[in-house]
Amino acid sequence: MTPRLLAPLCMLVLAACASPATPPRAADIPAGVRYVLLGEVHDNPAGHARRFEWLRTRVAAGWRPAIAMEQFDRERQPALDRALRECPDAACVIQAAAPEAGAWQWPYYAPVIELALAHRLPLLAANLSRADAARIVREGPAAALDAATRTRYGLDAPLPPALEAGQRQEIAQGHCNMLPASVLPGMVRAQVARDAWMAKTLADATAPAVVLLAGNGHVRRDLGVAHWLPAGESLAIGYLEDASATAAAFDRIERIPAHPRGDPCAAFRGRPSPATPPAAPAGPT
Repeated sequence: MTPRLLAPLCMLVLAACASPATPPRAADIPAGVRYVLLGEVHDNPAGHARRFEWLRTRVAAGWRPAIAMEQFDRERQPALDRALRECPDAACVIQAAAPEAGAWQWPYYAPVIELALAHRLPLLAANLSRADAARIVREGPAAALDAATRTRYGLDAPLPPALEAGQRQEIAQGHCNMLPASVLPGMVRAQVARDAWMAKTLADATAPAVVLLAGNGHVRRDLGVAHWLPAGESLAIGYLEDASATAAAFDRIERIPAHPRGDPCAAFRGRPSPATPPAAPAGPT
């Protein structure tokens, strides 16, 4: 075949003649970053809307990440995969694959699921369940994590002092400093185990890029999931109502208007000491 005839033919069968396309990288994500960690204040609708718009515009431009979600527990992955194949809309996916009713305000997450359905983006169930977290609180990481995972992240060894102290402080403050000191070590273990498992979910994904949607505490660079990911491969973006105290914990800050809510400490007054960490704190986490 002559070169004169080859060019028109390539135009007709471009997919066969062209080299495989490299999936586009969002322009504002530094080179070398595979994992983008997007925080949230769980009950703040403005924050959810702004984060979704960040994700939507980049997907519209051609970026195709997998989306890992704190809101789906790891044992729900088979149901989530099946729902993504069979469901026509987000409501169907949520009904088929969500954890126990009432744990999350699912209307905030429905637009993300619709985006995944529309663009065939993988959804990854990234979290440990409340039952698994409770076992870790009582018995340690071996109660819910396999030996390979514990070895991979060094979870059977003492935590680095700065990580342990920082998590202890965050958990105590997140519970209005009303927890007995005796329960803090177990709750630190559970929080760290959740972060490490989310990091494993991201690292084991086959997609060229992965976005994590999780509470701001989980996406902190100093204490959260980024701590367990390879250096230089993650970008942590906090969506914060008040960034003054924690701005240094993130690579970027999106300031969001405070959501009106009652006294977040009222729920802890007069309550027995919790045996498990809460599944989805309502306030600014």
